[in-house]
Amino acid sequence: MILYLHIPFCDSKCPYCSFVSHTDKNALKSAYSKAVLRQLEFELERFDVTSIKSVFVGGGTPSVFSPKLLKPFMDKLLPFLSAEAEISAEANPNSASLKWLFSMRELGFNRISFGVQSFDDEKLKLLGRIHNAKEAQQAVLRANRAGFENISVDIMYATKADTKKLLQNEVKTAAALPINHLSAYSLSLEEKTPFFARRGVKKESLRKAKFLVESLKNEGFLQYEISNFSRGYECFHNKQYWAHESYIGVGCASVGYDGQKRFYPSRDLEEYIKEPLLQNVEHLSAEELRLEKLFLAFRSNIGIDLEFFHSKERIDMLAEAKKVCIKNGRIYNNDYFLADEIALFLS
Repeated sequence: MILYLHIPFCDSKCPYCSFVSHTDKNALKSAYSKAVLRQLEFELERFDVTSIKSVFVGGGTPSVFSPKLLKPFMDKLLPFLSAEAEISAEANPNSASLKWLFSMRELGFNRISFGVQSFDDEKLKLLGRIHNAKEAQQAVLRANRAGFENISVDIMYATKADTKKLLQNEVKTAAALPINHLSAYSLSLEEKTPFFARRGVKKESLRKAKFLVESLKNEGFLQYEISNFSRGYECFHNKQYWAHESYIGVGCASVGYDGQKRFYPSRDLEEYIKEPLLQNVEHLSAEELRLEKLFLAFRSNIGIDLEFFHSKERIDMLAEAKKVCIKNGRIYNNDYFLADEIALFLS
């Protein structure tokens, strides 16, 4: 079993962000800590949990949330954590102080993922980030100093600022840091965000996206999912999502999944604090589950069993065109840029 905890607090709201987060409700942090503990107790019983192999604390910005407020939550989880559990937290460079990082280590966290987005100052301004390139690099070094061996950074592409030179500099800067994982996300213009109606921010280019992937590969970062690259470490937590495994979601705007149903706690922070066990339930049909498994399979190097398919004709066509490969009775995607198209072709 894996578990996700959502922290809906931020020190600033990025203009492209559609996640549930607040910059003006810090007074609710203590009450929120109590609410998530209450929900956690409920979920551990509902899912009949015996072992948790991964915990991921995301947001929002977990690095603006005091480790003291996380301690009761982590103490409750402790008896269920497997010996090799991956315990991750997201952080922003400007708020992940050395004290915060050391405190997170004391709580058992062994992986940090920094929302860097860019190592270029002008691009950071375009994206509305409040840290600069030097601060981003210093944050990674602080995490390393605090004892984190598994460190990841996020970068963003498909912006109007991107050139091949800039993207290559992003990769070179990241590669020089003590990280073993990198996530590269295409800028997405989501509804109800300031960027949605703003022109001239996003600029897609398949050629530049492929150049970025190749540049990462040349620096030892191997692509194992559409947006994720490993330099010796693949994120266990995310791979469980792509394998269509069950997961617990705790917190305002989180999502849980038991293999048949999804559970949605309130997206309203005050409402969640008042009643953290009030959830909407989505019942998934057999066909919906089948399609989800199919589409997720081609996002990563997990692949899917050949026995999943009734007919092999289209698989043979894709294999002959070298779009997929078949090993030990499983089919794997050779081109993550075509993940959805391949899934549609086989659906």
